[in-house]
Amino acid sequence: MLKQNKRIAQKSLSVRKINNLILGDTSRRISNLTHKSHIWGYPTAVMIEPTNICNLKCPLCPSGNGTLKRAKGYMSFPLFQKIIDEVKAYSTMIILWNQGEPYLNPEINKMIKYATDAGLFTLISTNLNAEMNAEEVVKSGIDSMIVSLDGATQETYNQYRVNGKLEKVLNNVKALVEAKKRLKSPTPIIRWQFLVMKHNEHEIEEIKQMAKDLEVDQLSFKTIQIYTKDDIKFLPDNPKYRRYNITGENFEIKFKMENKCRRMWQQPVVNWNGEVAICCFDKDIEFPVGNVKEQSLLSIWQGPAFQMMRNAVLKNRQAFEICRNCGEGVKLRIEEKNN
Repeated sequence: MLKQNKRIAQKSLSVRKINNLILGDTSRRISNLTHKSHIWGYPTAVMIEPTNICNLKCPLCPSGNGTLKRAKGYMSFPLFQKIIDEVKAYSTMIILWNQGEPYLNPEINKMIKYATDAGLFTLISTNLNAEMNAEEVVKSGIDSMIVSLDGATQETYNQYRVNGKLEKVLNNVKALVEAKKRLKSPTPIIRWQFLVMKHNEHEIEEIKQMAKDLEVDQLSFKTIQIYTKDDIKFLPDNPKYRRYNITGENFEIKFKMENKCRRMWQQPVVNWNGEVAICCFDKDIEFPVGNVKEQSLLSIWQGPAFQMMRNAVLKNRQAFEICRNCGEGVKLRIEEKNN
């Protein structure tokens, strides 16, 4: 994360943005102390969903396993421009994913370039199974790229990344590393993310060597999120790589849940059609707060619907199902290695 933080500081910080960071953090801290929501300034980061369509069928992903209920589609470039134009003077980071594979949006490189030219740090997460031109990706200016790759062999990889091709992912990584060298570009910072599961935990040491050979910038091992008792079978045997305590057919987050939330004071989610979600765990917009096609993001961010949810979480976060299985306050990445 050192490279990423240094890049953010170099590229995206300004006096106005630093003031906004201070405003946001102060309002969050005061809210936690008083148990009453205060929200000042713009969000410091914005998650934007280029699409909620995916080319893989991952069994624990609502988009991949078909349980995502909301309509599917691609964000238009004009809508993306509208969001960037509003937040560019105050926010520091644009996070380009939610549900779906971002590189399936045919205008994704154009979107990234628009955001990065506006002085925003851009972060994307991808399965790298889409067709791509490595040189175009590097030239788009994408700052940091999380590559989701969970197996050292096709057999292991395909048990979770259903319909995925390991060879294609590895070739795309190699092409990106070569393009970076050829263009003398320090970006994208390539972060290999390995979800540790029962069927792949035996490959951890092999993966470390593969990451070194591929010359990625960082390797991280992350715990998986499960939703039902039937998903327990995916959890690794090593409890180090689990975020849950398991009792028979029951599971619960093994970290203490407090009545506070960092995400709802820092980072809204704008889905492909402009609908704003309170966070990325509200996958089907159970708690609608507005649409940026109809209102400014700031008016939604500071508006009554969002404030009602913040106050509810400060009072009793346990009351909400999406919060009970949330990664907020949970150590998701268990082991990280910089190359």
